[in-house]
Amino acid sequence: MRTALIGYGLGGAAFHAPFIATTPGLTLSAVVTGNPDRRAEARARYPGVEVLDRPEDVWAGDFDLAVVTTPNRFHVEHARAALEHGLHVVLDKPVAGTAAQARELVDLAEARGLLLAPHHNRRWDGDFRTVRRLVAEGALGDVHRFESRFERWRPEPKESWKESDELGSIVYDLGTHLVDQAIALFGRPRLVYAEVRTLRAGARAHDDAFLALTHGNGVVSHLWASALAAEPGPRFRVLGNRSAYVKHGMDPQEELLRAGAVPGGTGWGADPEEMWGVLGGVPVETERGAYQDFYAVVAEGRAPVPPRDAVAGLEVVEAAFESAATGRAIKLAD
Repeated sequence: MRTALIGYGLGGAAFHAPFIATTPGLTLSAVVTGNPDRRAEARARYPGVEVLDRPEDVWAGDFDLAVVTTPNRFHVEHARAALEHGLHVVLDKPVAGTAAQARELVDLAEARGLLLAPHHNRRWDGDFRTVRRLVAEGALGDVHRFESRFERWRPEPKESWKESDELGSIVYDLGTHLVDQAIALFGRPRLVYAEVRTLRAGARAHDDAFLALTHGNGVVSHLWASALAAEPGPRFRVLGNRSAYVKHGMDPQEELLRAGAVPGGTGWGADPEEMWGVLGGVPVETERGAYQDFYAVVAEGRAPVPPRDAVAGLEVVEAAFESAATGRAIKLAD
């Protein structure tokens, strides 16, 4: 598939372009960015790639797949335009600002017979893959609580759209990954309670959040996202009636990609032994991180993450904001 990458910030340069360029069945044919430095960087790293000024240049071109990784406020506009012009779409999270907007995009893709793939790549984090395997194997027994954290220490706000955009809340950023992982494990929740705050001086977007989700099977997911955690908690703590799994540290793929590493090859996504989690006190080797598997499925013409899961995730996000504003737990409609 001839692929146009719309947006070449950190997301486009680190989390999309390297995988498009190395996945059989996909070709990185064009990059869209108006930033002169990013245009030069794209040309230098991917010789022969066409560099375009505007998303509209993609609609007028000869492409099969559009990968939308623009600022959050443009996701719906750009994804809708791509679908209306007959392109398959990979859409960065959050796929929309509201569940209703996301639902409209999914309906449009289905009506046109096109692929719409939410880019919830964190399902291919090695630590999450390990949790998913342990839960599926019954190694924990019946899980009753799932704890998951993305916590960072960034006491000074950054001057970026991610921390000032109307969709720049940490709930839309890290929170959507946390919610998606909980949905992938235990299904759409039925009850949502949340605390969402802006803690740092000068911050213009939410930078600290806690969500409690009650799933239909009775499992409770406790999710934390924070930019003001001087001492982060465990990445995962999963409690069952037979055992528990605890894992600290982050999947190594992001750091590698930020450093410009080419994905794949021997050792890609491997967690150092000293960072392995423990199951009942016994170290368990972390599954390999495998972001490349997301695009391998896209190349087959399938959605690696069901788009309706992204709709469900945004229903949770909306309920979280309502809960934080009212102090009440919010029941999701059946």
